[in-house]
Formats: sequence, C-alpha cells, structure tokens
Amino acid sequence: MDIDTLITERVAGYYWQDDINCTRTMLKILSEHFRVALNEQLYHAAVGMHGAGGYGAQCGLVEGSLLFIGLYATPRKYSEEQICQTCRAFAQQFESRFGSLQCKVLRPERFSPDNPPHLCEPLTRDAVLYSIRFIESFFEGSSVQPGTE
Repeated sequence: MDIDTLITERVAGYYWQDDINCTRTMLKILSEHFRVALNEQLYHAAVGMHGAGGYGAQCGLVEGSLLFIGLYATPRKYSEEQICQTCRAFAQQFESRFGSLQCKVLRPERFSPDNPPHLCEPLTRDAVLYSIRFIESFFEGSSVQPGTE
C-alpha cells in the first residue's frame, strides 16, 4: 500500500470509526509508519491536546509530531538539546508550510458549536505526510549526529 493510501485510510478510520483527536491520530500513524510502540500513558495524555481541548491553541497535529520526535530521537541517542532543536525546526517549517501553528487559524471554519466533526481531515492527511517526510529527512539526512553537540 502506498503512503498516500495508508494515510488516507488511517486518518478516516481514526476520525470516523474511532473518533479520536488529531494529536492521537498523528501519534498512531507516525508510530505505525516508523514502527515505534506507543506507551498507553502517552496516548491517554494526548486526549486533550487537540488545540488545548478545543480552545484553539497550538494545533494537535503539531503537538503529536513534536511528541513523536522525542519518542523517535531518544533511543537513537539524540540529546535533549538536539531534540529541542529538531522540534524548533519542525515548528518553523510547519508554520512556513501551513501558515500557522494555531488550531484556531488552521481549522476550517474555526470553532463553532455548529461545526461538523473532523473538519481537519484534509489538513490532517497533509500534515501527517509532511511530518513523515520531515522525520525521514531529518533523521536520515541530518548533519546533527546523535550524542554530539
């Protein structure tokens, strides 16, 4: 199955069948793609991370990616400083690509009680692919080597 089909199927399933938020969706797809097990505590901690529980703060797609970068980098012996630098680079590049890091800006139709569920499905598909490509590029092509600063 190609990556676009996988992402489309997983996002639709996690949103419409499992009814989970964007942060958890991002974490689950990244963990599957990169074969990294998710700790149940992390998965539960991400319950309210979709724009700070719908408040409209930092996008849950960003939050899920940042959490995953830490999960992915740590066993590869990247230092905390290197992980922070990677997260900063991800945030800068995500903002440049998508126009914001804020859920209230990125979300179609913003927030209203009349909104249908899962308005961010197309954005989620794009952001998941973007995150996969960023992580592959950074960790496979990075000039920053694990355990050095």
